[in-house]
Amino acid sequence: MDSSHVFTIGKFSRACTDCQLQDLCFPMGLSREEIDQLNRIVSRRSPLQRGTPLFKQGGLFGSLFAVRSGSIKSFTTEDGIEQTIAFHLPGEILGLDAIGEGRHQSTAVALETASICELPYDRLYLLAREIDGLQHQLLRIMSRKLAADDQFKRLITRHSAEGRLAGFLLNLASRYALRGYSSSEFNLSMFRSDIGNYLGLAVETVSRTFTHFQHDGLIDVQGKTIKILRRDTLEIVAGNSARLDFFADDLLNRTGN
Repeated sequence: MDSSHVFTIGKFSRACTDCQLQDLCFPMGLSREEIDQLNRIVSRRSPLQRGTPLFKQGGLFGSLFAVRSGSIKSFTTEDGIEQTIAFHLPGEILGLDAIGEGRHQSTAVALETASICELPYDRLYLLAREIDGLQHQLLRIMSRKLAADDQFKRLITRHSAEGRLAGFLLNLASRYALRGYSSSEFNLSMFRSDIGNYLGLAVETVSRTFTHFQHDGLIDVQGKTIKILRRDTLEIVAGNSARLDFFADDLLNRTGN
């Protein structure tokens, strides 16, 4: 296994202008001067250790957060029952669902050591009034989140356990590919129980389905490393041979294909 092409936690530059993730975060489509303006309001927080909360459900909203490295899990808690609602990778934004109510609608915790950029919302809002491209980018990010939420709902209501897990793996593969890493080999930072909770499956079902996929030659599992061996078959299992990938348009735009 060539570990240089497998997504693991990495070190990224401090400024938005030089950050390897800038096309996946706010600066897409902005001039260098506009990116410098955005960079001046960004705060780089100390790295979060695994299990450390970034924010908690019901907490006052004041900032949006961008993942620079590592990964984050978002979940809600109701009547003592935890429901995982998202896994966030580098270049993705957290806190958008708190804008309307002024309070966070979920809790976000680090799945591994994670570096975070904090964007104070009041300053971001004022800056977006000055920079048209930033307004467009904010709307684009919100639209993409709505599309992701809609796709997830369809995934868990219309598919079997095999279809849900296949769709989940294909979605992760596409998101890793956008970050310049292998779309066929990557590391899972979440536990099987996290995946089961997210997909509405018992952890035993998740483990059994992973075993079935490996036995049938669809994937290879080595610890937390997943290698996709038969993507076309996984796409059929997921119920969408056209690629279960709401980031596909972004990828095509960036590669110019």
